[in-house]
Amino acid sequence: MTAVTDEGPGSGGDSESCESSGKAATEAGPGGGVKGTVEVAGAPEPGTERSPEEGRGWNDGLIARRAAVRAADPEPGPAPDDEAVSLPPVEAYVPAGGPLRPRLDALRELVGLSRARLDGDTLDEAGRVLDEAAARQRLSSRHTVVAIAGATGSGKSTLFNALAGAQISDTGLRRPTTAAPIACSWTDGAAGLLDRLAIPGRLRRRPQQGGGDGDEALEGLVLVDLPDHDSAAAEHREQVDRVLALVDAVIWVVDPEKYADAALHEGYLRPLAGHAEVTFVVLNQIDRLPGDAADQVLDDLRRLLDENGMALGEHGDPGATVMAVSALTGDGIGELREVLGRFVQERSAAARRLSADVDAAAARLRPVYVAEGRSGLDERAREEFSDRLAEAVGAAAAGQAAERQWRRNAGRACGTPWLRLWRWYESTRRRPGSLEPPVRPEPPERRLTARQRVEQAVRAVADEATHGLPGPWAQAVREAAVHGAKELPEALDELVEQAGAGAEPGAGTGPAASGPHEAQGTHGGSGAGRARGAAGVVRSGRAGGRPPRPRWWPVAVLAQVVMTLLQFVGAFWLVGQLVGLLATGYLTPALVMLAGVVGGPLVEWSCAAAARGPARRYGQEAERRLREAAAACGRARVLDPVAAELVRYREVRERYAAVTEISTTGG
Repeated sequence: MTAVTDEGPGSGGDSESCESSGKAATEAGPGGGVKGTVEVAGAPEPGTERSPEEGRGWNDGLIARRAAVRAADPEPGPAPDDEAVSLPPVEAYVPAGGPLRPRLDALRELVGLSRARLDGDTLDEAGRVLDEAAARQRLSSRHTVVAIAGATGSGKSTLFNALAGAQISDTGLRRPTTAAPIACSWTDGAAGLLDRLAIPGRLRRRPQQGGGDGDEALEGLVLVDLPDHDSAAAEHREQVDRVLALVDAVIWVVDPEKYADAALHEGYLRPLAGHAEVTFVVLNQIDRLPGDAADQVLDDLRRLLDENGMALGEHGDPGATVMAVSALTGDGIGELREVLGRFVQERSAAARRLSADVDAAAARLRPVYVAEGRSGLDERAREEFSDRLAEAVGAAAAGQAAERQWRRNAGRACGTPWLRLWRWYESTRRRPGSLEPPVRPEPPERRLTARQRVEQAVRAVADEATHGLPGPWAQAVREAAVHGAKELPEALDELVEQAGAGAEPGAGTGPAASGPHEAQGTHGGSGAGRARGAAGVVRSGRAGGRPPRPRWWPVAVLAQVVMTLLQFVGAFWLVGQLVGLLATGYLTPALVMLAGVVGGPLVEWSCAAAARGPARRYGQEAERRLREAAAACGRARVLDPVAAELVRYREVRERYAAVTEISTTGG
């Protein structure tokens, strides 16, 4: 197998300029390459021709191995020389679109809004991108920093020297040859950029000045030769990773043997697929490939890059530039210099690199900003939460109790005196010495059940609000809901107690007030207290704390007074007949008394029928007021904090959309 070896003295360690070093170097070869600085092990001596068999001595790589089988049985005729190898055309670099500064500003705002909700590790990469963008924008915009990276033996140092036109970076058999990054700047003013890369002054060079158009096109180029990315020395790999994160563009040098190396594709090319516009992939050592094998290897390399997700700059589309060169013979070096010249003169590499870094940071942040669906609380969820709280405070039962209370008041006002006397007698029999029935304490299980209803309502609204939200924001919404609900049961109890403070004494008396359908407290209030509270909500602000009475109540009271007087008049009349004081007959006083006896219950029944509508409206009003009061309490303690978190999430989602330049609505 023919192996590439880098021999010859290196001037990368002294502090002289590359221009003076180039005078001591050997004569430049075609395409800007350096003749005599790199030799091929087993190659013929100068002046002799290489046999076809010696040029086909490689057997590694994917397409390379298949091409070796075809080369084993060549067709008759002379072997094609290096100049006859057909190389694919190189597409021009397409500038990246989109304003960078608005995206950086949006990313900065996004990080600022998210620091209180996301952990520092999640935002580290975005912070690094912002810091590096600020550092790069403070430095020269006339220079483009391009790194040359590759594996051991790929010939990247030879390519570096060929582009510079001088022996700058050491080449030789010893591996690794390049131990530290070496920079070559075509123009002055790049000191700040090289300081940022931590390249010392003794490793900074200038290229061989040939005075050609190619050198003028490369003005502003800062070329950096990196150590091997697969070096056995860990510090070399660390330097590669550090510099690759800071340069504007990268030239990846691969050879026919290891162009499909998993360490390169999995470790670098696939993670950096989004940086395709600032990526060059150069297949080196094509002089070792027989026939049209270079085209086959290049096509296979493009296939691998496409599988890695890296866009290729073909047919005018933006993407990576793929070329084939031979740094040893100079084939393709001129084309590479031309492409690099156009790339450098566009002065957009730094912006493209930073834009790709923003894309990468946004892609990492996508799981914590983009929801799976539409998030938030709709009107249905708010109404369900209000219904659950109303159920917890017993609003419906309190409304029924208020309705019964209104009807009892109507019965007191419009009922017969004898029935009212009987009710008083029955109440005194149940509890001697008191007009109110005994108040039984609220069972503990009922208090627990009411509290659980409140907690269940909070959990339900939190689940609805966090549906589809990214993890950190869902957690923030849940925490806001739970924190606001800590004292919600006590607040609801206090609300009802305050509402019931103006209730008249005895409002909850009677069998109906303590029935099985009475409202239950959320924490410690009794059912009668809930009924009194509901009535108090409706009666608040009215004199004496009495419920409103319809206009016909005085007429009904007057009618009952008349009926009672008729009973008394008829009774006294009959007594007068019996004792002989009156002599008009028994029929008339009997009819008068009968009219009073029958008219009283009839007036009471009529009033009860007429009171059903107002009593129902009174109970509904009491239920509505208590429901609204409970909903307002829940809204202030739970819904408003949850809504504030959702608004904050929408703000950061809008900022994230500005960073990615796409809409995240609906996912």
